[in-house]
Amino acid sequence: MAPSPRGSSFSRVLLLVLALSVALLAPVPAAATSVFRVRRKFPRHGGAEEAEEHLAGLRRHDGRRHGRLLGAVDLPLGGVGLPTETGLYYTRIELGAPAKGYYVQVDTGSDILWVNCIRCDGCPTRSGLGIELTQYDPAGSGSTVGCDQEFCVANNGGVPPTCSSDSPCQFRITYGDGSSTTGFYVTDFLQYDQVSGNGQTTPSNASITFGCGAQLGGDLGSSSQALDGILGFGQSNSSVLSQLADAGKVPKIFAHCLDTVHGGGIFAIGNVVQPKVKTTPLVPNMPHYNVNLKGIAVGGATLQLPTNTFNSGANQGTIIDSGTTLAYLPESVYKTLMAAVFDKYQDISIHNINDFLCFQFSGSVDDGFPMITFSFEGDLTLDVYPHDYLFQNGNDIYCIGFLNGGLQTKDGKDMVLLGDLVLSNKLVVYDLENQVIGWTAYNCSSSIKIEDDKTGSTYTVDAHNISSGWKFQWHNSWILLFVITIWRYIIF
Repeated sequence: MAPSPRGSSFSRVLLLVLALSVALLAPVPAAATSVFRVRRKFPRHGGAEEAEEHLAGLRRHDGRRHGRLLGAVDLPLGGVGLPTETGLYYTRIELGAPAKGYYVQVDTGSDILWVNCIRCDGCPTRSGLGIELTQYDPAGSGSTVGCDQEFCVANNGGVPPTCSSDSPCQFRITYGDGSSTTGFYVTDFLQYDQVSGNGQTTPSNASITFGCGAQLGGDLGSSSQALDGILGFGQSNSSVLSQLADAGKVPKIFAHCLDTVHGGGIFAIGNVVQPKVKTTPLVPNMPHYNVNLKGIAVGGATLQLPTNTFNSGANQGTIIDSGTTLAYLPESVYKTLMAAVFDKYQDISIHNINDFLCFQFSGSVDDGFPMITFSFEGDLTLDVYPHDYLFQNGNDIYCIGFLNGGLQTKDGKDMVLLGDLVLSNKLVVYDLENQVIGWTAYNCSSSIKIEDDKTGSTYTVDAHNISSGWKFQWHNSWILLFVITIWRYIIF
């Protein structure tokens, strides 16, 4: 899908600054300044029994995620997190006038924003996450999208759906794990804060179209980890990002930098000028962020693999997906990679725990194990250090974050799926205007510079860590501070 062109008359840059910190998992009161706090969906687990169940839960999450990505999916679920945290992230957004708050998962793998609607069938009314769920009422300031409207036709493959013009535009999505959502589209206001000076903001809003969920099925209706919906940052024209770009509010470029070391982070919409990021082309006409992987090296030695191993095509290729926690490789690649990683530890005792390879090791894993390097088209590389792909799961017990894709659904056994295991602690830039994606290793607790595309001025966007305002508890959940800021623009 070709990107929407950026209007030359706009110098506004939308900055969505996400600050991660470690904090208590307690309900967050509505913020008067429309600051969106995004938190990890699951807390860290402690003892051995909890750790094993935690691994099982992690596999279930990624298994469901994998099925959703590989099916004919319009709205996969996702998020981000450390393996030992089982982390999806969610944020609180505000919709309508007057605005009401909704907790939604943040996901680069899905396109539209959708929330559960009032009188929803099968939608949970309580959440095990300790948050208050709210069902959206379209009878407020919202308006229903009709079958004959452009948004509806575009989301039906460009063909008018078989319903009368005065009927609501409906959607139904069935995921690979059997869960589903059904509803209709509405248009209403998304509330945000506009930057009016250094450290100063003024309230603003934009009209967007999103899904109103009328019925949920399967895991989506479970109350244990229930949220109000999903906020997608995919590349289709139906995404919130695309709608804001089409309205001249933002360029169609965003970046994230999630710090799993210090608990800080940045999420920004706008042209990142510092640090410089090398890019690789996105594979055209793909529903996800697909790239061309050329090879893998372990400790500097390139793995000897068949030349067609990383071909792009149906049920093949490489997907960059922040909604997947781990990384999945075709079986032949996985076995070759594991042999190279453990080459000097032939006698090490490896145990299988919920399809994870785990072992006992004392000392520094960075000193004891090799770095893994993925090479992509355009001479872009992605370095994955031992402390990235080996996560501690108890005293001197480590598990490998790479999993055998052959154990997934048969349609995905030949795919490479790279999740936050390899993306954390890197600035990742999604430039949909030029159809490229890139990254660089970065201190996500520092800052980046965003360019105002009209004036050429640059603005520093700092990472935020709000742990000083909370009781610091490393073993409890993370929190993101999700601040939307917009720089003024001039219309000629």
